[in-house]
Amino acid sequence: MSPSLTRYMFRRLAQVLPILLGILAVNFVLIHLAPGDPIYLLAGDSGDAAYYAAMRAKYGLDQPIVNQFVLYLWNAAQGQFGYSFAYTRPVFEVIGARVPPTLLLMGSSLVLSISIGLWLGAVAARRANSSVDHVISVGTLIGYGMPAFWLAQLLVLVFAVRLGWFPIQGMVDLRAAYQGAPLVLDILHHLFLPMLTLTLLHLALVTRLTRTGIRQEQGEDYVRTARAKGLAENQVQQRHAFRNALLPVVTTVGLQIGMLFMGAVLVEIIFAWPGLGRLLYDATLNRDYPLLMGIFLSVSLCVIFANLVTDVIYTFLDPRVKFT
Repeated sequence: MSPSLTRYMFRRLAQVLPILLGILAVNFVLIHLAPGDPIYLLAGDSGDAAYYAAMRAKYGLDQPIVNQFVLYLWNAAQGQFGYSFAYTRPVFEVIGARVPPTLLLMGSSLVLSISIGLWLGAVAARRANSSVDHVISVGTLIGYGMPAFWLAQLLVLVFAVRLGWFPIQGMVDLRAAYQGAPLVLDILHHLFLPMLTLTLLHLALVTRLTRTGIRQEQGEDYVRTARAKGLAENQVQQRHAFRNALLPVVTTVGLQIGMLFMGAVLVEIIFAWPGLGRLLYDATLNRDYPLLMGIFLSVSLCVIFANLVTDVIYTFLDPRVKFT
């Protein structure tokens, strides 16, 4: 690791703390201002006023919101993020159990949308204004224009309900109790429809950025020079135009990580996928304050880390960019 990269990494990491404090403060206030009272989840519906007052005092819910936030930060600084009201387990123990399904769903859809989008964008750029270009552009824009919840339900109705090719909900078939390779195949079988939904939602953006980037690079002097030197067209496109066209794609993909998670929330709810999105939905319904804060903190860290990785990748794609 070069000294400039090391300094840049330390400088970016130093910026994480104030950003996280701002995110936590905003989320803490919004969560506590939302309608609903978690005390009924903790104490049930059959208690009297005195019992509810005692429970609020026990969990510190009777304190002013500023005092509650300061206490939360103090505990968080010591690595104590509280217990989930609904699951009665440490917050990050609950979150940790839901991370692998979400990573599987988001990671697979991200890889597919990037790889297919780059290929489609390159094909459309090389055949600009042709029927192939028009078909790719219209098809990807239709997928991008569909709301996540509507596209997911449409895929369920067609491929799960009507054709019966794929399961409707869940991550595995609980009745089958598969092990080994059959279990992996069963997970992939359940994964296909939610993964396809997220892939279609983000495919258009990568495709359009790639097509536009390659078309712009094709008119640059260095591309004409490469052709003048006698390089084959495939070499000109892949070694020169395509690589530089990746710069806006990388930047946009890094910024889309947060949006990808928000799309995953709706998709996980519809397909009952046991990930962070479904957990966020359940925690919101239950007014599970500690769990909500833990989820927001985890997602914020992931987005910050993704943006940092994006900046580093950007410098490798374009050596002219320096760490400052």
